[in-house]
Amino acid sequence: MGTLIGNPLIKAFFIIFLVSAATATATGDAPFIIAHKKASLNRLKSGAERVSVSVNIYNQGFTAAYDLSLIDNSWPQDAFDIVNGNTSHSWQKLDAGGHLSHSFELEAKRKGMFHGAPAVIYFRIPTKAVQQEAYSTPILPLDILEERPPENKFEWRLMAKYGSQISVISIVVLFIYLIITPSKASKKKR
Repeated sequence: MGTLIGNPLIKAFFIIFLVSAATATATGDAPFIIAHKKASLNRLKSGAERVSVSVNIYNQGFTAAYDLSLIDNSWPQDAFDIVNGNTSHSWQKLDAGGHLSHSFELEAKRKGMFHGAPAVIYFRIPTKAVQQEAYSTPILPLDILEERPPENKFEWRLMAKYGSQISVISIVVLFIYLIITPSKASKKKR
């Protein structure tokens, strides 16, 4: 046991563990903001395409965050028109373990691939005068107004029309298969 404690490598790991534990308790009383940004495309019958964007903000820290403001300037005005909502929003407070959500809708003006940047969330911690900053996750590339092949959906009316006949045939085939294949018990008796 004395050799194990006397090992300098073990002592170094022990000191690093103590320092990291002390640092974690000192910084563990601050808000920890996580933001998730997602976008989905909706094709309208008129041929236009709308982009629905939502940003979910979570506080995984142990104290509240104050004066939150979300700014998402990654949508250029020459490529998108705002149809519903706004690309920025503000809140007074986000409690520890709390969740906020903001969404808006855009209409695409031109065709092409779009790569969006993360949204920026500014917030304030009561113990610090400096405004803090957090970034959301970036969105996947969007192929706006792309030519999509028609989707082959499952034909439910064919299932309704021929479903009973298919099930009867399946049961008959299964019954014949069970009769034709010898069982394991009959193989052992021979």
